[in-house]
Amino acid sequence: MLWLPITLLLVLSSKGNLAGFLDKSIGAESYFDVMALPSVKSNTSNLGNNNVDLKVSNGEIKTQRYTPDWTSLDSRPLPSWYDDAKFGIFIHWGVFSVPAYGSEWFWWYWKGAKKPEFEEFMQRNYAPGFTYADFAPKFTAEFYDPHEWAEIFKNSGAKYVVLTSKHHEGYTLWPSRYSWNWNAMDVGPKRDLVGDLAEAIRNSTDLKFGLYHSLFEWFHPLYQQDEQNNFTTQDFVKLKTIPELYEIVNKYEPSIVWSDGDQGAKDVYWNATDFIAWLYNDSPVKDDVVVNDRWGTDVACHHGGFYTCDDRFNPGKLLPHKWENCLTIDKNSWGYRRNARLSDFLSTHELIKELASTVSCGGNMLLNVGPTHDGIIAPIFEERLRQMGDWLKVNGEAIYSTQPWTHQNDTLTPDVWYTSSKDGKTVYAIFLVWPKWDILNLGAPEVSSRTHISIVGYDGDIDVSKTKASSEEKAFKFLLFI
Repeated sequence: MLWLPITLLLVLSSKGNLAGFLDKSIGAESYFDVMALPSVKSNTSNLGNNNVDLKVSNGEIKTQRYTPDWTSLDSRPLPSWYDDAKFGIFIHWGVFSVPAYGSEWFWWYWKGAKKPEFEEFMQRNYAPGFTYADFAPKFTAEFYDPHEWAEIFKNSGAKYVVLTSKHHEGYTLWPSRYSWNWNAMDVGPKRDLVGDLAEAIRNSTDLKFGLYHSLFEWFHPLYQQDEQNNFTTQDFVKLKTIPELYEIVNKYEPSIVWSDGDQGAKDVYWNATDFIAWLYNDSPVKDDVVVNDRWGTDVACHHGGFYTCDDRFNPGKLLPHKWENCLTIDKNSWGYRRNARLSDFLSTHELIKELASTVSCGGNMLLNVGPTHDGIIAPIFEERLRQMGDWLKVNGEAIYSTQPWTHQNDTLTPDVWYTSSKDGKTVYAIFLVWPKWDILNLGAPEVSSRTHISIVGYDGDIDVSKTKASSEEKAFKFLLFI
């Protein structure tokens, strides 16, 4: 039997019934500007002083010209749809899905790092002289049904999708004018994979469509030349990277531009701030688009619409800036792996735990799947996504359009994560482990007789009693009879 986390709902009748409720009398302007409840014994992960500036727009971006510098670009409010969404799907797909061995970094491990494991794999399975380019015709996508993908993503409960338009191998999933004979129209599936998915997502779902794009390419001669010149030349950027970025924005109008692969070069080399200024000022998505923080060395975790900092980033505490936790169902790879074992995949319970802790701390979760070379989302990925959707159908009100509470996790019981409605009248306690003897002890909430307590998705009765564990510790005991 699969046991999934349950959400406890606490509804307030007036201000002050729960510790840390957003009180305008103290000058709180955003949901991070709250008073933290002091606790002698606390394992909460809230900041000592929650006076944090999170700029989130109410859906309307004021007309303003942004200049190509981080001070100006970082002043742009984050479009509210992104903070409300909380959960998205990442898709890593490309020529690397053909060997489907090791990871999506297959080409680099084989020919760049020259790892013995990958060299031996090629010697055992392919003829002498076989090149990475020879994999491209085998990237067929014959079973690729973008409408089926869209249906799976919609039923996962996700609110946005990010597709790898181009990974570090340089192969583009759209017919790019700047990637001759190394794109999905010229070699392989002979179709516009990006355009087909964008159309399916927009026509059959309400999800936002975004695109990942790698700034660099492992073996592109122009990039290698710029690297040898210590990035004092920009031939690769001017002739390849920037033209591609303008091309995908103008052609597909993504709501997210998810940049990656700065590879040790500064943002000045990549002309990052010039491009983002155009994106915010004059692009066809200027009012809706969000960007991440991977635009050059020293930019990650410091600049951008939302921070990713690193892969699988989950700080476990409230941060002063909107952030995203991008992670994979397959713990060892972003791309599809034929040699994956069952133990390599995160369970649904582990994924929900990651989502709860991420949202509680103010982040979004971007969950990755790696389709096969012929365009199939493997059954184990599909199962995980549909089970996430089943959980969110019941518990989604504790995730979508919520905000962090003063406490992120409970002061007394582990594996309990809190979120709050934006009006501050409802606090959600997501408990990940069923309590022993059906008794849930919570130390963070302060509950009065006017507080209504229920379990999300359950109409049965809950007995509540207030206990005082010690002179230094407050706790509430919830007797759950289900």
